[in-house]
Amino acid sequence: MTTEAATRRMPGAPCWVSLLAHSLPTTQEFYGALFGWEFRPGPQHFGPYARAFLDGREVAGVGELLPDRALPVSWTTYLASDDADVTAEQIRSCGGTVGVGPLDADDDTGRMAIASDPQGAIFGVWQGRSMMGTTFTGEPGTAVWNELVTRDTESVGTFYEHVFGFETEPLRPDGSPESAGFEDYLTLHLKDHPVAGIHGVGGALPRDRGSHWMTYFAVSDTDAAARRVAELGGQVLDGARDSAHGRLATVTDSEGAVFTLVQRR
Repeated sequence: MTTEAATRRMPGAPCWVSLLAHSLPTTQEFYGALFGWEFRPGPQHFGPYARAFLDGREVAGVGELLPDRALPVSWTTYLASDDADVTAEQIRSCGGTVGVGPLDADDDTGRMAIASDPQGAIFGVWQGRSMMGTTFTGEPGTAVWNELVTRDTESVGTFYEHVFGFETEPLRPDGSPESAGFEDYLTLHLKDHPVAGIHGVGGALPRDRGSHWMTYFAVSDTDAAARRVAELGGQVLDGARDSAHGRLATVTDSEGAVFTLVQRR
């Protein structure tokens, strides 16, 4: 297990990402072709679900929406917890909402909840037992960063500080083209480790999505991966561009779930 993966196990740190889609076979085909993922059956408490593996190690989850659930197709970031029930109470007391759970996964791998922050961004809480979360990260095809995209950091930063114990550090743009658009950005730290970010984008927040958590997946070549997304039936929303953290492209899969590709420096 890499140091980066171990850091993700800290309470509060992003530890898992999961996608709910309309068609599990279609989604598996897309991500298998894009990232080389292989799939094995997972817990079925919300319907058909599979865990994605890369080189034999768990990297993500993919589930199928039940026909009667009118939920958006999107990636969900899960934050680690030592006690999902206590975390759920903290979420409520700090102005958030718990929509699902806490409940046990039907294979006893852990206990989970689905919640939203005061601005409506949905995230998960995971109390791992036999499955602590992602065991492989930092390589192409794995999730390497999670970032809350919201109107402004001030309105929601204190929520995450109080619930999960993050220490926040403002990003200070250096005036370079790569830092443009990051004037309102907080890096979230746990025990001096950067684990996630909050990006205030003001009026650029998508009206159709509102505040949301974004998952960044590593690739070896952002430009080539973005072209591959389009070939597989996805869309390129924001083409390849350089940033302080690497070359990025924001894309959707074939069902419209948004994520970001990053070729790290």
